[in-house]
Amino acid sequence: MSRYSRIEIRKQALNFSVAHFTIFSEKERENLHGHNFQVECEITAPVGEDGLVFDYGIIKKLLRQICDELDEHVILPSNSPHLRLEEGEEYTAAIFGNERLLFLPKDLIILPISNTTVEEFSHYILKLLVKHDEFSNKGIIEMTVKVSSSPGQSGCSSWKLT
Repeated sequence: MSRYSRIEIRKQALNFSVAHFTIFSEKERENLHGHNFQVECEITAPVGEDGLVFDYGIIKKLLRQICDELDEHVILPSNSPHLRLEEGEEYTAAIFGNERLLFLPKDLIILPISNTTVEEFSHYILKLLVKHDEFSNKGIIEMTVKVSSSPGQSGCSSWKLT
């Protein structure tokens, strides 16, 4: 019979700062603004004979890489039904209603999400972790990623082996 444990990773260094705007409807969106997002992760897996689930430095390293890739960019969603993106040579235009917002490619990351919310960021990061080769043979049965935009305001996404 296997013994399972949950590893919880909550490190101050696991964060990213981005500019974004949440889209509420085809006519309403927030102004462009920024947040310092905090990332946490919980993983449940079997405990080995050595008393370890596995070297969870792997999780910290992967989360840090993801945070670093997102850090100090404008994030736009590619799957929003209310936002159209036109990528040009010099700028990417985000078209919302009759507004046309222009962004330099070096400042912009377009993610395959439907909105730039903590819910979508947590799901995006979770998907990256779940499909990463580092975790394929660790016996993981459950994983949760939490992204916070401020204390007391967060979104969580979970995956469970079925």
